[in-house]
Amino acid sequence: MNKKTYNDVMSEKSDNNIHFNDFRNLIVDLGFDFIRQNGSHMQYFHCGHHVFMNIQNDGSKAKGYEVRQLRKIILKFGL
Repeated sequence: MNKKTYNDVMSEKSDNNIHFNDFRNLIVDLGFDFIRQNGSHMQYFHCGHHVFMNIQNDGSKAKGYEVRQLRKIILKFGL
């Protein structure tokens, strides 16, 4: 797992400044499985906690609201 990306997500300071590929890799490292892609939207599912994440890139960055959503999931389930 990329600790820098994890720390950036958890810090709440750089929600709009996280590289999309790093964000996507973090989601996979946290145990989410890729389900499908429809256009630019990618859907991931965490089997252990029955949680979905829908993500799409904003240029080369992750969208801020998706970073906040992942942070809430991490805190709720202790990932």
